[in-house]
Amino acid sequence: MTEIETTDAPTTHPRHRDQESSAGEERTEPGEDGQRTVDGRAATVGERTAPESEERGDGVRCPECDVPARTDEARGERVCPDCGLVLDDNVVDRGPEWRAFSAAERQSRRRVGAPQTELLHDRGLSSTIDWRDRDATGSRLSEDKRQQMQRLRTWDERFRARDSRDRNLKQALGEIDRMAAALGLPENVRETASVVYRRALEENLLPGRSIEAIATAALYAAARQTGVPRTLDEFDPVSRVDRREFARAYRYLLDELELAMAPPDPVAFLPRYASRLDVSDAVRRTAGDLLETGQRAGVFSGKSPGGLCAAAIYAASVLENDRLTQEEVGDALDVSAVTIRKRYRELLEADEDGGAPA
Repeated sequence: MTEIETTDAPTTHPRHRDQESSAGEERTEPGEDGQRTVDGRAATVGERTAPESEERGDGVRCPECDVPARTDEARGERVCPDCGLVLDDNVVDRGPEWRAFSAAERQSRRRVGAPQTELLHDRGLSSTIDWRDRDATGSRLSEDKRQQMQRLRTWDERFRARDSRDRNLKQALGEIDRMAAALGLPENVRETASVVYRRALEENLLPGRSIEAIATAALYAAARQTGVPRTLDEFDPVSRVDRREFARAYRYLLDELELAMAPPDPVAFLPRYASRLDVSDAVRRTAGDLLETGQRAGVFSGKSPGGLCAAAIYAASVLENDRLTQEEVGDALDVSAVTIRKRYRELLEADEDGGAPA
């Protein structure tokens, strides 16, 4: 029989090693209600305790005593519970890197499968049959198998949206994803919009209003809440409903869901508008100063944030001798030349007054 070599063998006999290391430690005994006690404290079921980890030996038996070995994951050792022979002192811990102290905490920290997402009507908990007609090895399926997979996909889609609520959510979240992709909105905005729409559906706010209008309003509200603002004019080309309809739906959501919504800040539009016009850094800084001065002077009240930002960029280009025409700015930012002409004069007057309130 092949002998198992042990590394870093102790000077004392291995039989006493397990006894010495466990000296002074309290043994785990069954408690009331199926609980265990470790060092005088109760451990709930599912908590990772040292004695429970030591009971696992992975099927390894002691070559001397022919007794199942015991793995001590805390020390990384596999020892014989009878003679104390150390079979391995470098056991790999295959458990998670996190710690949990209750069954609920352990369940919440498990990472099995894809994470839940609000972007899908079933939160991504159901399975999906791949559209590619290939098996696990990458080979194409036979004709019979392809027809079978197509039938299974059809039934899978039907079972994933079994009632009207699921079908409503599936259509609305698809609209939110389409519009967000067209507007270049990040994933956190889509997640927030999905949560807003789910709240509207739970509050029964959809009867009498189209799904597209509520979905557009939810995405617009989410963009403002997450600090990635877009104007209503930018939603008009990508929405399937008229601007007046989704604007009315947005005001309805604000009132019914009591959404905390700060007034839009024109400064938040500046980086995107300046990049679209490809202006210099000097123009961008000057436009930011004009907007800050206008905010202190109270120019923002009742004004469109997109129009104010466009006017600030135009005024800054005039001050920095990098003159842009009002038509160029208006065409690039979808703002009328009349709005730019009115707003940039107000910003220049506020700058001359030093930002003093009007």
